[in-house]
Amino acid sequence: MSGGGTLRFRPRAGRVKMGVHEARLTTTGDDAMKRLGIAAALLAMLFIVPDPGFAQVKGVYYGTSGKFGPFKMGALVPTLPKEKDRDIVIPVNIWIIDHPKGLVLFDTGNNLASYWAEAFCNMLKPSQTRADVIDMQLKKLGYAPDKVKVVITSHSHLDHIGNIKLFPKAVHVIQKKELYQAWWPEKFQRGPAFVMGDFDGAARDFNYLELAGDYDLFGDGSITVLSTPGHTLGHQSLRVKLASGKTLVLSQDAIWFKENMEGYPAGLNYSVKDYTDSITKLKAIRDLEDADLFYGHDQDQWAERGGRWIR
Repeated sequence: MSGGGTLRFRPRAGRVKMGVHEARLTTTGDDAMKRLGIAAALLAMLFIVPDPGFAQVKGVYYGTSGKFGPFKMGALVPTLPKEKDRDIVIPVNIWIIDHPKGLVLFDTGNNLASYWAEAFCNMLKPSQTRADVIDMQLKKLGYAPDKVKVVITSHSHLDHIGNIKLFPKAVHVIQKKELYQAWWPEKFQRGPAFVMGDFDGAARDFNYLELAGDYDLFGDGSITVLSTPGHTLGHQSLRVKLASGKTLVLSQDAIWFKENMEGYPAGLNYSVKDYTDSITKLKAIRDLEDADLFYGHDQDQWAERGGRWIR
C-alpha cells in the first residue's frame, strides 16, 4: 500500500523452474491466467530452452539517465574525511545489453524530476534532457523500445526504476524482497527515494520474475544476477561475460563511488552489515575473475568510459 491506500489482493503467483533455482513469475488482474500462460511461454523461449554452446554477449552500452549535482560528495558519503571531500556531478547509470537471445536493460533511470520531493531535488540537483531518457537512448543506438525482452531492476529507488512503464511487454527481473518493499514499504522506507508512481498502476500488471538470490538469467553464464542487499532490502547487481572474454561487474548502488571501496561507506543504507558484505562479494568476483567493476554513480569512471559500447 502507499500511505493510507488500500491493500490490493494479488493472485497466487505462477512458478517456473529454471536450472537449480526456483523463480516466481507473477501477474495480476482479471486476465491473470491468460497472461501467466503467455509469460510462461515467453520465459520458456528466453530462458529454459538452452542454445548449443555459450550465448555470448556482443556488447554493453554504458549510458546515463541525466546527472545529479554539483554537490559535495560528503553529502552522500558522511564517513568521508573533510580533506577528501570534493564537488561532484554524477551519472545515473543505465545499461543496454546486446544479448543473442534479446535486448536486455539493467535499470531504466530517472523519470521526470517534476514530481520528486522538493527537498530531494534541492539536494541532488537532478538534470535531464529528453534525449537522456532510456527510450530515446535506445532509438539513438538503433533499437525500438518495444523490442526490449528483459528489464532487470537493481532496486526501486526513483533514479533506477523511473521508466519501467515504458516497457510493458518485457519480463521484469527483480528480487522478490525489493518488489514487495516497493509496493508495501515499511514505514521508515516511505522516503523521497521511493516514488510510488514509478512502479504502481499499470506496472502492477507486468510480468515479474521474482528472484531470491543469485540467478543465471539465460542458463549459460552470460548474464548473472547477483544479490547485493544493503543499500535496499533487495538490491541486485549484475555480472556480464562478453564475447571478447571480458567480464563486467555492474554494481549499481551496491557501490556508488571508488571511495566506497577505500573504506568510506555510503549513507542511505537499509542495512550497513549487508551493504558491507555485498561490497566484499563484488570485490571477490572482481579479483577472482579479473573483472572490470563499475560503480553506480562514479563521476571519474563515467568520464573515462561512459557514453560508449564496451565489447
